Amino acid sequence: MRAPITVFRARLGFLLGGRLLLLEHTGRSSGKARYVALETVARPRRDRVVIASGFGAEAQWFRNLAADPHCHVSIAAHVRVPALARVLSADESALVLDEYRRVHPRAYRNLGRIVEEATGRGIDAVPMVELTLDL
Repeated sequence: MRAPITVFRARLGFLLGGRLLLLEHTGRSSGKARYVALETVARPRRDRVVIASGFGAEAQWFRNLAADPHCHVSIAAHVRVPALARVLSADESALVLDEYRRVHPRAYRNLGRIVEEATGRGIDAVPMVELTLDL
C-alpha cells in the first residue's frame, strides 16, 4: 500500500492517472508531515477532489485533517499543491456516492466490500472529504 507514495515522491504521479492522489497532512500530535495514497471518489471540478475515509472518522489522516485542514495534494501531473480539506455533509456524501456507484459500479462494489470487512459498517456511513486545491 505504500508503493504509490514512492511513485508520487519521485514526481511520477502522472503514471497513476487521476484516480490516485498523495495526501500530505500534518500529524495532530507530532506536527510532522504524514503521507497517504488514496483513491479519488469524485473530481467535480479541476480544483476539487473528493476522497472517502474507508476506515471512518478513526482513520489517522481523517483525524489529522480535522485538527488542521491545510494539506498538500499530488495528483496526476500536479505535485504538492496546497489544499484545504472540508468534511462533506451526509447529504453531500450521499450524492457523491450515488454518482460513484453509477460511474464506477465495480469499484463501488469493491470499496463497499472492503469497508464492510474492515469496519463492519456499510459504505454509506463512510465520511467524505472534499479537497480544494489551490491551482
